[in-house]
Amino acid sequence: MKFNGKTAGILFILLSALSFAVMNMFVRLAGDLPVWQKSFFRNFVAAAIAAIVLVRSDKSFANVMRTEVRGNVKYLLARSIAGTIGILCNYYALGNLNIADASMLNKLSPFFVILFSIPILKEKPAKKEILAVVIAFAGALLVIKPSFDLGSLPSFIGAAGGLAAGLAYTYVRKLGTNGVSGAVIVFFFSAFSCIAVIPGIIFTYEPMTLVQIIYLLCAGIAASSGQFCI
Repeated sequence: MKFNGKTAGILFILLSALSFAVMNMFVRLAGDLPVWQKSFFRNFVAAAIAAIVLVRSDKSFANVMRTEVRGNVKYLLARSIAGTIGILCNYYALGNLNIADASMLNKLSPFFVILFSIPILKEKPAKKEILAVVIAFAGALLVIKPSFDLGSLPSFIGAAGGLAAGLAYTYVRKLGTNGVSGAVIVFFFSAFSCIAVIPGIIFTYEPMTLVQIIYLLCAGIAASSGQFCI
């Protein structure tokens, strides 16, 4: 198999899916903790890893942040807000659905990317891609089994998480085409998300065991791998 840009892209998106699946497993193993705490640990680890990558780069940390963030703040904020919502929805679904259903709903994100790429990236999807979206949503309905009562709420929230993640990934693409490096995107999003969930942590904090902390740190490492692959 010839290893070109497209092949590399396919390989890394598959590695990202694997990394996020491992993340979901560790989040589920962490037990019944508030989604705010789970999100904070996940993103704190990712922010730390991205910061290390930036500090060890040839350019100074401040210079990289200044030159790459300038002119892209609105896209970075859009990516960060959508990504944070996606994480919180996904973690809520993981806590209230079986892990297979929650993961499947979250993996609707690539199909939402196809839809969001039309207005944001000005890309026109092929007919087979539109067909894939229709099939994916039909499959999601089999998982959600909409009855429009509270019993379906976790499934709808899981699907909303896939939508938000798809929007976030679309902005990752936009930022990449604007010359923003992966480390800057990961750092900005992870730091934003850590700050955004602090109010939730203050009001809902629950003590954690050492094992739970370890699981959440492992989730953060897996999530960092997934983000860099994206």
